[in-house]
Amino acid sequence: MENNVLEIEGMSCGHCKARVEKALSELDGVSNVEVSLEEATATVQFDASKVSLAQLADAVSEAGYEVV
Repeated sequence: MENNVLEIEGMSCGHCKARVEKALSELDGVSNVEVSLEEATATVQFDASKVSLAQLADAVSEAGYEVV
């Protein structure tokens, strides 16, 4: 398992946080997601053999936010 911290722009409320958590959690290979509004980050624990960083970033983008 790998851990990675994604910096995310555009989150401003609890709904934003929940939307990003849901988008990342639904990916096969993701085992844990912790999103912080205050730090504008998502800490993701995932299996790199099942999901890539690019796929994580795409999921965030599809939810309406930007990984920087």
